[in-house]
Amino acid sequence: MNRKERKLVITTTILAVAWGIAPRVNAMHIMEGYLPAGACVAWGVLCLPVVTAGFFTVRRRIRDERKSITLLAMAGAFIFVISSLKIPSVTGSCSHMTGTGLGAILFGPSVVSILGIIVLIFQAVLLAHGGLTSLGANAFSMAIAGPALTWLVYTVCTKCRLRKRVSVFLAAALGDLFTYCVTSVQLALAFPDAEGGAALSAVKFLGVFAPTQLPLAVIEGMLTVLIVIGLEVYAQPELRALEGKCTGEKGEAK
Repeated sequence: MNRKERKLVITTTILAVAWGIAPRVNAMHIMEGYLPAGACVAWGVLCLPVVTAGFFTVRRRIRDERKSITLLAMAGAFIFVISSLKIPSVTGSCSHMTGTGLGAILFGPSVVSILGIIVLIFQAVLLAHGGLTSLGANAFSMAIAGPALTWLVYTVCTKCRLRKRVSVFLAAALGDLFTYCVTSVQLALAFPDAEGGAALSAVKFLGVFAPTQLPLAVIEGMLTVLIVIGLEVYAQPELRALEGKCTGEKGEAK
């Protein structure tokens, strides 16, 4: 075999091994009945404080900032649509964008916890995407952990005076990737590797998601930037009502 043929054989061997040893999951949403009962309860309990805070935050925003209701509904619809589009992965799993970055940038992570849980319930019931028993685990990764990192990255980038569009892109893309990292850890804790334990199992799960999710995170970052640009043009009053969280005090693109 020549050098190119040897590389092709090695590549296909690696893919075959990854296919054989990587744990199988149907999508980033952990499916119904996949997690042990104890894990389902534990992740659900961890979500309760954030969801409670998010409920009061949403109620306060609806009461005090009536103009933000339209953006709130749009952010929820965006999460539902974009996270319902499952894309097959080369490793036999599926991946999808999360859509939570936009809401986290506009409203903060606690509000997105409510939007995310509503979306996850509808997807579990109507689309068989995820599950009700795994709702706590899915909510923690997609509706809490990912949005929290998005908000943190966006806040840091803003304080460092990065261009607004760069900040939005980095926040949305990294938040998307972090969601999948958390999901991998959740699955690894539930199904540790017989030899390497949870750490090796997490690496395997990350290997399942990474080939598809890395480009999807970049796409989600760019898509979020485009939506923010559109909001700056067509929703100035609503953005000003959010106290400049997304587009600055004057709502101007930079």
